[in-house]
Amino acid sequence: MYKKGIYTVLSNEPLTPAVYRMVLEGDTQYIKHSGEFINIELEGKFLRRPISICDYDATTITIIYKVVGSGTEQMKAMSAGTKLDILTGLGNGFSTENNAKRPLLVGGGVGVPPMYNLCKRLISEGKKPSIIVGFNTASELFYTEEFKALGVDVYCSTADGSVGTKGFVTDVIREQALEFDYLYTCGPLPMLKALYDATECPAEFSFEERMGCGFGACMGCSCKTKYGNKRICKDGPVLKREEIIW
Repeated sequence: MYKKGIYTVLSNEPLTPAVYRMVLEGDTQYIKHSGEFINIELEGKFLRRPISICDYDATTITIIYKVVGSGTEQMKAMSAGTKLDILTGLGNGFSTENNAKRPLLVGGGVGVPPMYNLCKRLISEGKKPSIIVGFNTASELFYTEEFKALGVDVYCSTADGSVGTKGFVTDVIREQALEFDYLYTCGPLPMLKALYDATECPAEFSFEERMGCGFGACMGCSCKTKYGNKRICKDGPVLKREEIIW
């Protein structure tokens, strides 16, 4: 169930030249799982902007967004005290109801943020997650220290080799000979497909898709699965390995 509400910007700061972290104050009771997203109404824009939730508590939501167009340029300019009309409780997030003991989390670019709350939740359940973050170059890197502060092993890949393993997240798995019994991942489609092909364990994949309404009414983000058509905004963005059709 989604809920519309007014939220107040508490802070809005750059993590890299193009990536910003915003903390919002408001009602979070409709957020149930890591991997859900919010949908933000912006002045002068016909469609809301869907942004994944990085973290949340009883009164705040933390989001991390990349400035890529006019909508996120508007967000970049917002200062503390700005009021925003937001939908929460959106999306089918990650499930931790499984027998995994050593899950691997993999985030690529702006697919990294939803891994943070998931990592905290897995730790609270007594599991021992590790994470791989993938970027193009060192200047794009963010949130590695925050993950390390949680006490998990953090691995990094960059396409140009400027930090961590040179190549892709799948190269980290191979070169580090990582052992894991479950996979959670979010990022660009080529990365998700490569991880699907490179692993065999149970897995959950969070997909990116252009959305209209964000809550399943417009059918604009439908995709085919082995169990019929599903809406990425409502039935996803998280899909399990066994239902995915590439």
